[in-house]
Amino acid sequence: MAMGNKRFDYSQWGAARTYRIQSAESTKGTSPAQLLLCLIFSLALTGCGARKVRINTTTTSSKVQANSKADQNRQGKASKPPSKTIKNQFQYNPKQSTAERIAHYIEVFSPVAQKEMSEFRIPASITLAQGLLESGNGSGRLAREANNHFGIKCHKDWSGKRIYHDDDRKGECFRVYQNPFTSYRDHSLFLSRRSRYAFLFELNPTNYKAWARGLKKAGYATDPQYPQKLIRLIERYQLDRFDKKVKMKKRTSLPTVQYRPSKNYHTVQKGDTLYSIARQYEIPVKELVRINKIKNNTIYPGQELTLPQLD
Repeated sequence: MAMGNKRFDYSQWGAARTYRIQSAESTKGTSPAQLLLCLIFSLALTGCGARKVRINTTTTSSKVQANSKADQNRQGKASKPPSKTIKNQFQYNPKQSTAERIAHYIEVFSPVAQKEMSEFRIPASITLAQGLLESGNGSGRLAREANNHFGIKCHKDWSGKRIYHDDDRKGECFRVYQNPFTSYRDHSLFLSRRSRYAFLFELNPTNYKAWARGLKKAGYATDPQYPQKLIRLIERYQLDRFDKKVKMKKRTSLPTVQYRPSKNYHTVQKGDTLYSIARQYEIPVKELVRINKIKNNTIYPGQELTLPQLD
């Protein structure tokens, strides 16, 4: 029904009327005694002063949150969130592009390289460049399966786990590390405890070019382009910026060699080269050539080479 611009809805009236009729019908057949009891019960509730209960949701929520945090703290000792270093641990991702992998590698290992520089005075830029080059940006087999980021071989003084990989010769022995960070520390120890690298520690720690050339001179790698490759990596990705942010500890003593060959000769095997023998025994190639009076860098299977005893 319309009255002017207003409309009235009688549906609610009908519903109310229906409810009253149903209520009236429901009271039919109820005895006076029952009605009296209901009335007394209602008056008793009213007389007791029933109060409205107010639920403080804010307080309850804060208590729940507090209890939740307490539970987390109790359980946290067994499941603490990983530290920043472990959280950022490098993991090989085949879906990453080369540029993405290199950026991620530098992000993860630059603080590690800086820590090593602080303690051992090895340029962080050199350490990072060697890690990138030797590990194939972290994608090489030795890096993935052995956490070996610097291609360090077993040598005679290694008593840890081993992995065999083709390098200068087929099936050469390489060191296996618990994680990449122990590989970085072993790299620092490897350089700082061997006399053939001692002259490097007399160089300016920020002179990455001199270090790159010095590593090749000491026989770290057989690749004649090794220094140039390190320098290109450092300059392309500006790795030398990490050298400038390190406060180095005062050096107390010169590096000392850790390994001394148990015998003073080596019998040349098929596939041996002067470089591979020098790396195996951690001796300079020039010293090996000089002491054995080798001409034109030529050796042959069965030849016995005298090994210099380094202090």
